[in-house]
Amino acid sequence: MVFGRNYDWMADAGMVCTNQRGLAKTSLKNNDGTTISWVSQYGSITFNQYGKEFPTGGMNEKGLVVELMWLEGTEYPSRDERPAIGVLQWVQYQLDNCTTIEEVIATDKKLRIISKGTPLHYLIADAKGNAATIEFLDGKMVVHKDKQLPFAVLTNNTYQQSVAAKQNGSDAGNNSLERFTEACDMVKQYKNIATNKSIIDYSFDILNKVAQGDFTKWSIVYDINNKKIYFKTERAKDIKNIAFSALDLGCQSPPKAMNMNDSGAGDISPKLVNYTAEMNRKTVEKALEQSQSQIRVSREERDATIGFPAGISCK
Repeated sequence: MVFGRNYDWMADAGMVCTNQRGLAKTSLKNNDGTTISWVSQYGSITFNQYGKEFPTGGMNEKGLVVELMWLEGTEYPSRDERPAIGVLQWVQYQLDNCTTIEEVIATDKKLRIISKGTPLHYLIADAKGNAATIEFLDGKMVVHKDKQLPFAVLTNNTYQQSVAAKQNGSDAGNNSLERFTEACDMVKQYKNIATNKSIIDYSFDILNKVAQGDFTKWSIVYDINNKKIYFKTERAKDIKNIAFSALDLGCQSPPKAMNMNDSGAGDISPKLVNYTAEMNRKTVEKALEQSQSQIRVSREERDATIGFPAGISCK
């Protein structure tokens, strides 16, 4: 089982980070509701632009993968009695606490995404071979899974719109819908064609086919069965990999990190260094500079995000 993902965005600054199990955390304070506290049950590897603990996606040691994409028209729940968490920290919360898509979906009863968050939807998968899309429309969580998920693919339209366009052949002229159809077709073709390519290489073929030129900053393939992650970036095109078996994710061990755009290929575990606050600061400031046309944050918000990991410790 593999999960492939292109990160299409204007910013390419990023770190690959390890996240330890057994850490006591409280979500970043916001003006939209109360915080929520937890202890991370599982270690994970994530890809982070806007700060450690605020990933754009990743996989935990149990094989749960959570990834996000932009979705115009997203409407998160209005303020209620549930604690509120940001759109990126929501990803880390799921990787810290869940092993299956059902467990992720069930967290909607105990917390919500802040009502004014960046418009996103999510594609998730687990080691049991289950996948789901999670969207927030009209203020409610909308899930497609099982029979409601004929294609485990997601681009930048709602899942319902995407499936309808593929089935009706009405994707022409819409880049998002065309990419959805192309990816669906290539996934289906893999089962019916004779090829000597590994499923990892074929997954990168799909990602290359639906890439959007320089706008595609990262391509990532999660090997869920073997708990291994492969990735390349627009600036560093050689494929790197990292396996969970090479890591110590106990909370007494320091978290590791690496600039995603560093050169090199193959196993990067020897190149990982101890995470530092300075690495975090440089990555966040560069990513915010690169994406300022779409994302504006105050100095206070930026500093709170950068400083957030300093308040985390072993339980």
